[in-house]
Amino acid sequence: MDLIHTCLNVADADRSVEFYTTQLGFEESWSFVTADGQTENRYVAADNGVELQLSETEGETEFEQGTAWDHVAVGVEDVDEAFERIDHHGVVKEPGDQPEAGARTAFVEDPDGHVVELVQSLD
Repeated sequence: MDLIHTCLNVADADRSVEFYTTQLGFEESWSFVTADGQTENRYVAADNGVELQLSETEGETEFEQGTAWDHVAVGVEDVDEAFERIDHHGVVKEPGDQPEAGARTAFVEDPDGHVVELVQSLD
């Protein structure tokens, strides 16, 4: 079994694609609009091929961040550099070492408030 993608509901697909491509280095891979024309789905892919589906439905601009959803983790070479460079939309947790996980991490929000974990291996 392989992880193919995670879907995030977003208020503005253009803004979200820009965040994930220019700030986190994903590449836009493909898109489609639902048959009723109400929802635009745009995909951005990480270097390993795993995608995020950014789904904009007409008229939906606010979302509850429920307890079943937590964050998307993105591997970076240098957490501190990425944290300073990224035009994030909120700080959830400043950079810090997580020795039990063998990583240095930070948590930021994307334009719609989804939490993105930046992960750097301590190895």
